Amino acid sequence: MEIKASDVKELRQKTGAGMMDCKKALAESGGDFAKAEKLLKELGLAAAAKRSGRATNEGRVFTHVTDSAAAMVEISCETDFVARNDDFVTLGNAIAADMAATGKDISDDAYQNRLKDAMVTIKENMTLSRGIVLKTAAGQMIRDYIHGDSGKIGVLVKVAAADPSKLADERLKAFAFDTALHVAAFRPTFLSAEHADTAYVAEQQEIFVAQAKQLGKPENVTQGIAAGKLKKHLAEICLLEQGFVKDEKRSVSQAATDLGKEIGTTVDVVEFAYYMVGEDT
Repeated sequence: MEIKASDVKELRQKTGAGMMDCKKALAESGGDFAKAEKLLKELGLAAAAKRSGRATNEGRVFTHVTDSAAAMVEISCETDFVARNDDFVTLGNAIAADMAATGKDISDDAYQNRLKDAMVTIKENMTLSRGIVLKTAAGQMIRDYIHGDSGKIGVLVKVAAADPSKLADERLKAFAFDTALHVAAFRPTFLSAEHADTAYVAEQQEIFVAQAKQLGKPENVTQGIAAGKLKKHLAEICLLEQGFVKDEKRSVSQAATDLGKEIGTTVDVVEFAYYMVGEDT
């Protein structure tokens, strides 16, 4: 039977499959558009399954912020070219937006199915690597930051104001954004020493004690040296203790305090999330 070029074009636009694949699918389905579309999808999913073992070392981070929540998603792929693909970007933005709206986990079947459909069109192995949803309470706001055009780094920062009306203050909005920028630049591990993982702190303490003992000092001096090293280390990796990106003479905590005095309320940075493509955690 004759396969119309217009039908091939329409099927290609709807499925993203190649022209020859569309023509072949229409021929095998006797010109039935719906059957041809289903056939292409089945063939595409089979091909996607074959690709599933291939390494996904590239990718992109996506964020979406609303008044009540924010989501951040990392989707991995095989090549940097695909990470810049419009369909890939559309997929990531859509999943982030839905997560922010619904609070669903990145492992939700609906997202996995959307990813499989995208793999049919894009023809490359992809993975929903991770995702997080942060929710806001009264007097809190979240700001996001995506670094550069490649989207390799993404950040969410949540700040709180004792007076909720101050959330509309542009100075507070700017501070929240600058703090997100700071996180992207300085990559803190914890919010503060109080939020640091206890196992991590204990391990570092052991390391610093062992180093201090090599100096041959009395035990009390050794413990004091180790405590000082631990305090300095935590200040370097805890967000609130780091020198603020806009003024490194002040810590992030001090910058928040100073801003609070300026706008007439208490300001706190209460949570953050940092993603870099390819990192395990």
